[in-house]
Amino acid sequence: MTLQRILLVSGIALAATACGKVGDLEPRTGNALPPKAYGQTTDQKAGMLTTPSAQARPGRSDELLKRSERRADDPFDIAPGEQPQPLNAEGQVPAAKTDPE
Repeated sequence: MTLQRILLVSGIALAATACGKVGDLEPRTGNALPPKAYGQTTDQKAGMLTTPSAQARPGRSDELLKRSERRADDPFDIAPGEQPQPLNAEGQVPAAKTDPE
């Protein structure tokens, strides 16, 4: 009995969803379209509104790395519990000790 009810309800729901109007929306008879937005000069379609501009999606740069360079030491990259190194007289961080490889 419950299977028949489920099939009946799903059949009614399927029939109700299949009877939609396909086409452009138009105002009811006797009503006018709303005024255009300020600055709108042409009829804008959905494709025009959803296509990103060049500023929103800039071109891709495929510049390859020309040469490898060693990174400068980062004074803020310290292990937990260590104290940061003080600056020397020139305002530079002293060179870090390099581990022999």
